[in-house]
Amino acid sequence: MGYNWQWYRVPRYLFQVFEGEIFLGPLLKGLLVTLQISAIALVLTVVIGLGAALLRLSGSAAGRWLVIGYVETIRNTPLLVQLYIVYFILAPILGLDRFWAGVLCLALFEGAFAAEIFRGGIMAVRKGQWEAAWALGLSRRDAYRFVVLPQALRVILPPLAGLGVSLIKHSAIVSVIAVFDLTNEGRNVISDTFMTFEIWITVAVLYLCVTVLLSLGVGLLERRLKGAMA
Repeated sequence: MGYNWQWYRVPRYLFQVFEGEIFLGPLLKGLLVTLQISAIALVLTVVIGLGAALLRLSGSAAGRWLVIGYVETIRNTPLLVQLYIVYFILAPILGLDRFWAGVLCLALFEGAFAAEIFRGGIMAVRKGQWEAAWALGLSRRDAYRFVVLPQALRVILPPLAGLGVSLIKHSAIVSVIAVFDLTNEGRNVISDTFMTFEIWITVAVLYLCVTVLLSLGVGLLERRLKGAMA
């Protein structure tokens, strides 16, 4: 028995035009939530990753072991389990709703990988650059700010872009705690319409559009940085 494709019904779940005004459908509303979660989580990921990398490279033995423990714990446990721990344990303690619980979980998860990306980029800067910074009388903080991090950025940016794409895809997991993101809205539309293939294909295309645009944007930024530093 063949499948009855109903693509003509899909546009109404993206947007509708009524009396000259455009109203977003559930799929685009879910996409906006996904973008909000991903954008906030990405900012927190960069902050966590950079902070963890600097702490691991610091002279504090306790700080290094703390970061190692954090990174290894995150990298060796399932994301779904981490989400449940954040949502059912940390969120009530911190007073977070399900949206912010999802953001925090994604930031902590991706932050562990970002920490290694930042650490690798910083370590890739030649030792002579550090010596030059110290010869100029710069403090360690200023050496990082004005000498090391700008050079490390060229190494950090490509894998960090990949991490951003990964974060957007991983954001779909927040649907299990009833956050109305793109995946959750897609599931709800399917339960109402039974257009399983049409909706999931549409959802996949929307995710693909976002990740491709992100990759293109980062690629453009990377080329500009190379041109500026050439």
